[in-house]
Amino acid sequence: MKITVDSNIVFSAILNPNSSIGQILINGSKYFDFYSINYLKEEISNHSQKILKITGYSNDKFEEIYDLIITKIRFVDDVLLSDSSLKKAYKLTSDIDEDDTLFVALNNHLKSLLWTGDKVLVKGLKDKGYLRTISTSELHELLLKKKFKSKRKPKNP
Repeated sequence: MKITVDSNIVFSAILNPNSSIGQILINGSKYFDFYSINYLKEEISNHSQKILKITGYSNDKFEEIYDLIITKIRFVDDVLLSDSSLKKAYKLTSDIDEDDTLFVALNNHLKSLLWTGDKVLVKGLKDKGYLRTISTSELHELLLKKKFKSKRKPKNP
């Protein structure tokens, strides 16, 4: 299953890798294909000082957690997204939050589900009939089912 991950999910995972969001990203990569746009790395870099201040991480600890999280995500350059995809995404997000346009465009391009913690975005998209989103609780439930199912498979002798 393909999942497009937006900024707030990755920031949450970096702020607390032991949270359910962090654990879904870290352990869920065995069961899900996580994607995001390259721009997200730049966003994290731009906010690294704020993250260090909030968390109290040392630079080394921040780099360790950052590397752990981003290695679980496949990053796509937004120049690969078609103009048509970008226009459709902009139409969906322009009156909600333009900053989410690239994530929605990638989500459409991949035919995936958008994982976001942004309730305003999810509601705005759903109000427009866009239902290709998934919540943390839904993803967590799917992860548990997949883990349980994989443990029940008989091992070959």
